[in-house]
Amino acid sequence: MSDFNGKNVLVLGGSRGIGAAIVRRFAQGGGQVAFTYAGSQEAAEALAAETGALAIRADSADREAVIATVADRGALDVLIVNAGTLVLGDPLELDADSVDRMIDINVRAPYHAAVEAGRRMNADGRIIVIGSVNADRMPFAGGAAYALTKSAMQGMVRGLARDFGDRGITVNSIQPGPTDSEMNPADGPMASTMHGFMAIKRHARAGEIAELAAFVAGPHGAMITGSMQTIDGGFGA
Repeated sequence: MSDFNGKNVLVLGGSRGIGAAIVRRFAQGGGQVAFTYAGSQEAAEALAAETGALAIRADSADREAVIATVADRGALDVLIVNAGTLVLGDPLELDADSVDRMIDINVRAPYHAAVEAGRRMNADGRIIVIGSVNADRMPFAGGAAYALTKSAMQGMVRGLARDFGDRGITVNSIQPGPTDSEMNPADGPMASTMHGFMAIKRHARAGEIAELAAFVAGPHGAMITGSMQTIDGGFGA
C-alpha cells in the first residue's frame, strides 16, 4: 500500500464514487493527493478531512480551469482523470447544449489535462483516464453520444502514449463496466438489464476500480501504455 509514498497525485473528479475510492487508495499508499470537485462541496470536504488530500473546486467543463488546476500542481507523478458525465436519450431529441457539455467534460478536459500534465510531469509518470466499456460496446439505444466520448479516449491514450513514451510516461484508459455509484446505482432501474449482459452479474465496486488504477499507476505498470484496461465483469465479452 506504500507504492505512492511522496508521489504528487492529482485526481480530476474525486469527491464521489470511483473518484473518491481512487483518492482513498492513493492517499493510503502515501501519495500527496489533490482532487477536484464541481458541485459536491460537502462530500469533498469530508473526503479531504478523512484522507488528508487537498480538495480543489474546479469545473471540468471549463478548459481554462482544468489547465490552471493541473499547472498549479507542478511536476505530477500521477494524473487520473475521472470527472465525467452521462447524457442518454434519443439522439433526435437530446438537448444539443447538454451533449456539448458532456463532450467538454468527457473529451476536451481529459485531453487538455493530459497535455498540461505532460509539460512538466516527472519521468516515469502515469496518466490514466477513467473511460467506459461503452467505448467498445453500446448494447442499448440512446447511448450514441456517450459512447462517442468514451471512444475518443481510446484514440487519445494511444496517441499520447507515443508522444510521451520517450520519458517513460505511460498513458492508459481504465474502462469500467457497470459500477455502483450515484450515477449508476447497483439497485437502479437499469441494473437487471445491465447484469443480463454480464458474465459476473453484479455491479463492480468503486474500490475494485481504484485497485486497478493503483496497479497501472504503480511500479508494475511501467510497460503498460496506450492500453484499454477493461474491468467490466464480462459486459463486453
